[in-house]
Amino acid sequence: MSPKDTHDHPIGDDINDPIQIPGDDLSSGQCQDSHPTNDLSFGRCEDSHSHSHAHAHHSTGNIKSAFFLNLVFTVIEFFGGIYTNSIAIMTDALHDLGDSLSLGLAWYFEKFSKKEKTSNYSYGFKRFSLVGAVINSIVLIVGSIIILREAIPRFTHPQVVKVEGMFVLALLGIFFNGLAVWRLRDKKSMNQRVVYLHLLEDVLGWVAVLIGAVVMYFFNAPFIDPLLSVLIALFVLFNAFKNIRAMNKIIMQGTPSDINLDSIRKYLMEIPEISDFHDLHVWTMDGEYHVLTVHLVMKQTLAKEEGIELKSKIRSDLQSQGIAHTTLEFESEDEDCLLLEC
Repeated sequence: MSPKDTHDHPIGDDINDPIQIPGDDLSSGQCQDSHPTNDLSFGRCEDSHSHSHAHAHHSTGNIKSAFFLNLVFTVIEFFGGIYTNSIAIMTDALHDLGDSLSLGLAWYFEKFSKKEKTSNYSYGFKRFSLVGAVINSIVLIVGSIIILREAIPRFTHPQVVKVEGMFVLALLGIFFNGLAVWRLRDKKSMNQRVVYLHLLEDVLGWVAVLIGAVVMYFFNAPFIDPLLSVLIALFVLFNAFKNIRAMNKIIMQGTPSDINLDSIRKYLMEIPEISDFHDLHVWTMDGEYHVLTVHLVMKQTLAKEEGIELKSKIRSDLQSQGIAHTTLEFESEDEDCLLLEC
């Protein structure tokens, strides 16, 4: 027995008719990516997207602006790194290249994810964002290894660095990345919040380069440049492998880290109408859009209105725990579940 959506199968003809258990009528889900609602009008599922088209356009525009700001400065960085002979600047350029890729892909998938579902992609295109994350991670890992290979020999064979140019580039880095952070200051969408934190890290990295340039200007400390480079490269590698680990969990349909499964189990068992549950699964489409399916064993047959109200309440309560898409199937206590993994 597999979960089915209520909006595809009307529950009955008479408002006083009981909901049949067992039967195909009691599974419930949400329509077209809608969030759960408390609307109890039966045979219908409301679309309750939390973001308007105008807001989505504003969100995409902010990411677009941050992308072009970051991309322009990345080009400046690479030439500046060659001019100053600073491996730290080149490492930061690599970091910003990764950020530009992230921003560009975020901008693209912000629009791409709004494509209509198809028969081949019934959940839509949210998971395509993983493709961009994989590309970004590979670029960062390969680039960081190359940078480390160049930076480590400079500890024993220091090279002359044009500190003044390094100082100017650090100021430009703080300005450009700071401007991109300011563009995303509202952080209304999840996409924006992630990008905002990433760019804020960049600002702090350029502050470190600025401090290093000042120290190198007043003191004979050439090791500062490769040291900064190694620290930044290790930081980039750490985050790249962290992203790969997170992507692997999504692909394997692991329980999202921000979902407390024990809390959900406790909540379900506290519902008076439910005697037991099984086949509980929670996974995520893209790290943000979480999906839950569960079979609920009912103590008694519910009237149609009671069933609709209970399902609506469960969906609403689960939404408050981070579940965007819920599918419920009601079963009777004397019903044998035919799923092998129940």
